[in-house]
Amino acid sequence: MAEITAAAVKALRERTGAGMMDCKKALNEANGEMEAAVDWLRAKGLAAAAKKSGRQAAEGLVGVMIDGTKGAVLEVNSETDFVAKNEKFQDFVKGVTALVLEHGSDIDTLSKAPHPAGGSVNDVLTANIATIGENQALRRAALLEVENGVVVPYIHNQVAPGVGKIGVLVALESEAPSDFLESLGKQIAMHVAAATPLALDEDSLDDAAVERERAIAQEKAAESGKPAEIVTRMVEGAVAKYRKENALLSQIFVVDGKTRVSDVVSKAAKEAGKPITLKQFVRFQLGEGIEKQETDFAAEVAAAAGV
Repeated sequence: MAEITAAAVKALRERTGAGMMDCKKALNEANGEMEAAVDWLRAKGLAAAAKKSGRQAAEGLVGVMIDGTKGAVLEVNSETDFVAKNEKFQDFVKGVTALVLEHGSDIDTLSKAPHPAGGSVNDVLTANIATIGENQALRRAALLEVENGVVVPYIHNQVAPGVGKIGVLVALESEAPSDFLESLGKQIAMHVAAATPLALDEDSLDDAAVERERAIAQEKAAESGKPAEIVTRMVEGAVAKYRKENALLSQIFVVDGKTRVSDVVSKAAKEAGKPITLKQFVRFQLGEGIEKQETDFAAEVAAAAGV
């Protein structure tokens, strides 16, 4: 059996909100595996549903930029939030976000692309690390484009123009007036930032994630002691709820709290007198899916001093 450390119990408690003893028991049941422990707590009704993004911990900035009918979003990580306030770092994120529009979203290609300051993007990044004195890395990028219509950007928790903690792009395909589409796109982008959809529609949700929800629902329903046919309906109901709550088009619009996003788009199309298709979206939240190691600063200082 894996050794269950106090740090692991603390991390699970912070992530799920479950009690300390429940977290310890979950880790024991899961042989120390964090994700399995989360599932165990959820199956027992001891933890709230967790988004697949997990705990957000990394620092840095997310940048967004638009050029005509194209939009780019980029995440650059750093070791501390202090670096995100550095103008040199902010300018680097903005500059490389602009290069995504030209070179695409592949990080390896982007790293080798020529930088306006001279050398490659990776050369400039290396120089910045030496100057600022802290490790930095290009993590991910995305590029959206429409033939007719708009790509609308949104930054939440903005640190400087075009950079912040959450970056969203929404692509609307339509021949409706651009100002009308941009207004609609801005509202949907703000919804995306708040509601954290996992896919555009229910059919696009990750199969593995859906099956994981099904397994959790099955275990919870089986413990109810109800007849098999009722258990089956309970499981299917839970899975259907998961699909609706995590697909953008079937989510309830946060602006009014009652209309599905798909209906918001349909209503806007009638107002504009032109078809409108919500083609794509992308949402980058700084550090999602990354667990940052907690360090004991006093211990580090003592170790460095040879104490």
